[in-house]
Amino acid sequence: MKKVLVGGCFDLIHYGHIVFLKEARKQGDYLIVALESDDNVKKYKGENRPVHKQSERAEMLRSLRMVDEVIELPPMNSDKEYFDLVKHVLLNVIAITKDDPQTANKKKQAKEIGSKVVVVIHRLEPHSTTRLIEKFEL
Repeated sequence: MKKVLVGGCFDLIHYGHIVFLKEARKQGDYLIVALESDDNVKKYKGENRPVHKQSERAEMLRSLRMVDEVIELPPMNSDKEYFDLVKHVLLNVIAITKDDPQTANKKKQAKEIGSKVVVVIHRLEPHSTTRLIEKFEL
């Protein structure tokens, strides 16, 4: 079985997320989502985030037919913690977007475990959670 891993916040799931997850799933037989903790979402995205707590975001992701598994990540503070997760999942592909800020780290991780990184989509403007929050003044 060919396992694919994606990671992210997935707060306020929108069209861009759906396209990303569908394209990632096409890279293998089993799609795993590594879901950021509430603490890390707040750290990366700002004080008013996430809109939905991790358990709610996980439930929404699990309800999508292209998602086979969701790993609810604990708060992580180092690249090593993410790398330890990747080593234990035994995956074949790490799927990313073109503008993923962690591309270099993910390529390094993939190389060390004999996997590969695949860019599945470019950013789909104007589809982003931040833009939705700004638009609806949440």
